[in-house]
Amino acid sequence: MERGRLVLITGGVRSGKSRFAEELAASWGEEVVYVATARVTDEEMAARVARHKARRPDCWTTVEEPVALEEVIKEWGKRGRVLLVDCLAVYVGNLLVEEGLGEEEVVVRLRKVARRAQESPADVILVSNEVGLGVVPPYPLGRLYRDLLGLANQEVASRADAVYLVVCGLPVEVKSLAVRRQLKGPGGGLYEQS
Repeated sequence: MERGRLVLITGGVRSGKSRFAEELAASWGEEVVYVATARVTDEEMAARVARHKARRPDCWTTVEEPVALEEVIKEWGKRGRVLLVDCLAVYVGNLLVEEGLGEEEVVVRLRKVARRAQESPADVILVSNEVGLGVVPPYPLGRLYRDLLGLANQEVASRADAVYLVVCGLPVEVKSLAVRRQLKGPGGGLYEQS
């Protein structure tokens, strides 16, 4: 089975990453399925979701799923479609806080999502926050969240065909610029890592 493209789009809060992801999905000229991971929990979040919905074309299908992301990618990931998942940061928070999963359980789920996205016959665009550039959170759950999201981003980036970092609304494709390193493996031999 031929797989589609996998793209990771990351950046800080209000960097323009979601808008860029929407523009990229629209430019591919295929049927777009927007996968929303956010739960509406208050008025501010409802307003934020409404703004995102208003930007999207009416012809796009929206699937709201806060925790069963692997299953959604499997169900909706058909050839000729673009799955735009917005976003991994909220998904990780949902697993930790709402679902109460432990660190190891979250890592297993993240790896399954990354693998499913990579193997999907659909083109998959995953949006995520870059949290590694900020301050260290002052409480354990915040540090765990930051670490798990960082691992999620690395896992997806390692599998992605392209990785964009969006800064001040400007997307920069970084995977093609990444330095390939020669590292010694456990047996002393060399292996490449990008």
